[in-house]
Amino acid sequence: MQNFPISPRAMAGSLWHNRSLIWLLVVREVAGRYRGSILGILWSFFNPVFMLAVYTFVFSVVFKARWGASDESRAEFALILFAGLLVFNLFVECINRAPMLILANINYVKKVVFPLEILPWVAFGAALFHALVSLAVWLLFSFWVFGVPQVTLLFFPLVLVPLGLLVMGLSWFLAALGVFLRDVVQLVGVMTTVLLFLTPIFYPVSAIPERYRLFLHLNPLTFIVEQSRDLLIFGSGLAWGRLGLLTAFAFLVAWLGFAWFQKTRKGFADVL
Repeated sequence: MQNFPISPRAMAGSLWHNRSLIWLLVVREVAGRYRGSILGILWSFFNPVFMLAVYTFVFSVVFKARWGASDESRAEFALILFAGLLVFNLFVECINRAPMLILANINYVKKVVFPLEILPWVAFGAALFHALVSLAVWLLFSFWVFGVPQVTLLFFPLVLVPLGLLVMGLSWFLAALGVFLRDVVQLVGVMTTVLLFLTPIFYPVSAIPERYRLFLHLNPLTFIVEQSRDLLIFGSGLAWGRLGLLTAFAFLVAWLGFAWFQKTRKGFADVL
């Protein structure tokens, strides 16, 4: 029986050696999602515009929520809210799909020699495309409300590095686990819904009683969401120390997820 390498070098090597295949599969998946629709890929632009309008109306008009200052406009609140959702949705889109990645591509398991470990990369690439479209919508709206964006925007891609590593590690783990335990799909859906309210998306961390804030900061997404807002909106500098620690932790999660996937993939064909 074939043994699959589990080292961090093998993890990076798989991405590099299969980069062309990953790119082709990402393009095919993005195009396939809108194939047959009248507007086609333009839906990837209209969806975030529509959601931005909905969230703005619900939270700033219906619930009259405010982030900080009492004179804060609805447009400002919408930008703060959407900046957090942009990052969170990138995470959730990948995690919710992860348990079905192998089950939805059984032909790759049984009929051909295929690098199965790249499937989470393909899912992440497609989700990243939609996140970038949402970011473009956010930037256009921000330019209309505030004018020229903060220069700290240039550091935003650095915040996505630990997010991407976390996504990949969890995706590899869930993709393998989903083959053997089909209930994972439902469990992940519930957990991501709970995580939405345990991440400071709809409220600032300062709104939480101080004795509970430690638990909120144990969630890695808390730092990523807060840093994203600091860079995109408030113009605050990057917390390099915390970013470095989180990136190291995320790399460990990615490697452990990759190792689990490689160790268990030998049994995929037997189960499927």
